[in-house]
Amino acid sequence: MSTSSVSGNSLAIDGLVSGLKTTDLINSLMTIEQVPQTLLKNKLTDTNSFVSSLQTINSLVQTLATKAGDAAKATSLDVYGATSSSTAVTVATDATAAAGSVSFQVGSTAAAHVGVTAAMSTWASAAEPLTLVGADGKKTTVTPASGSLDDAVSAINKAGAGVTATKVAAGTDTDGTKLYRLQLSATKTGAAASFSLYRGTSDDVTAGTATNVFSQPGAAVVTQGKDASVTLWAGTAAAQTVTSATNTFDDLLPGLDVTVTQTTADPVTVTVAQDTTKAQTVASGLVDALNAVTSYYATNTAVTSTTSPTTGTTSTKAGVLTGDGTTRDAVQRLTTTMSTPVNGKSPSSIGIVIQKDGTFSFDAAAFQKALADDPQGTQAILSGVAANVGAAATAASDKYTGSITTSITGQQSVAKDLTTQIDNWSDRLTARRATLQAQYSALETSLSKLQSQSAWLSGQLASTSK
Repeated sequence: MSTSSVSGNSLAIDGLVSGLKTTDLINSLMTIEQVPQTLLKNKLTDTNSFVSSLQTINSLVQTLATKAGDAAKATSLDVYGATSSSTAVTVATDATAAAGSVSFQVGSTAAAHVGVTAAMSTWASAAEPLTLVGADGKKTTVTPASGSLDDAVSAINKAGAGVTATKVAAGTDTDGTKLYRLQLSATKTGAAASFSLYRGTSDDVTAGTATNVFSQPGAAVVTQGKDASVTLWAGTAAAQTVTSATNTFDDLLPGLDVTVTQTTADPVTVTVAQDTTKAQTVASGLVDALNAVTSYYATNTAVTSTTSPTTGTTSTKAGVLTGDGTTRDAVQRLTTTMSTPVNGKSPSSIGIVIQKDGTFSFDAAAFQKALADDPQGTQAILSGVAANVGAAATAASDKYTGSITTSITGQQSVAKDLTTQIDNWSDRLTARRATLQAQYSALETSLSKLQSQSAWLSGQLASTSK
């Protein structure tokens, strides 16, 4: 009995006359025909894997180049941290900080201006303008959509005057009507953000005919907006008060920000000094970045063996970077430059120690001792080592001329060419399958004709014998 199947875009009908399994025959022949394409696909897979590994190690080398560039600076170890003698004061430094110390008393902390109206059920009997007046005299007049408190709140919040309003429940009056107060708060702290609220227009305020809402019975300024202040050298002829609209004083010393949280009776001392822990991180970070490169390279050049649990046979597989001269040379240059003496002094003298396996370790105790004994000498050695490593890392990973970058570009071209060849083979194989299907179809047609002729001849012979 004949069978039919769909293969590719063609309908293949197994032999109706010959009885041959045409589909199986064609598939077997196509398996052989596909061998060159399969080899190309395998090669493309290997190439893409190789490119991926090159990109990964290139990224690690670029990270190393960046860290080396930072460590090579003549002031890379000039990193500072700050301390405060009181929990009422916190400190933070930036890259411009320098060693220094200063004492002061905290006279006040910053506050936002807050005012509360008297209790009421509506803002007004109808839409009534209201005017906000800032500490600088700037007037902002808005008119609520109606006399309701909600519309008054909405108008104030949309005014952009640096004030927010909130409706707060305030019980009921003698008739049981719900009452509310409007609480108005400055969006910023400091005296400059203080404000007043008036019923009436800005012209009414200027004319003195507007009503100050916070001066009415039952209303009040809950918190007066004020600046934070500190007094340096308090109690001496040099006493100086410094104010800030916020609780943070920027650059009280160069690169030092001071934040106060409460007033103090006793002087508070803040000190900026070299942070040896951060300085150590600069050096150890350089070692860690190089070890990340060498570790990845070692993993991807290792040869692994696998034994089949069923057959007992052992197979070996080499890492994807095995035999690649570009990455091998780059790693060798990097490790060599990291261990090269600077001005006759070994990097190990500041804690950068090469191990027997070619990796590096960082001796924190040796670094701290060197930094304490000879800060300038330690900086010079670190800067020299970092400059050498940075040059080697850049030569390998530069986005235009780096040796690894160039290798990646070349391998990507190979992958593109392989993809084109694979696509071309797909076209050839499609045409080949169509040809085979046509040939077997023609075979069936010819066999059908022969069978018809055979039947006719048989009939003629039978007739002649009679």
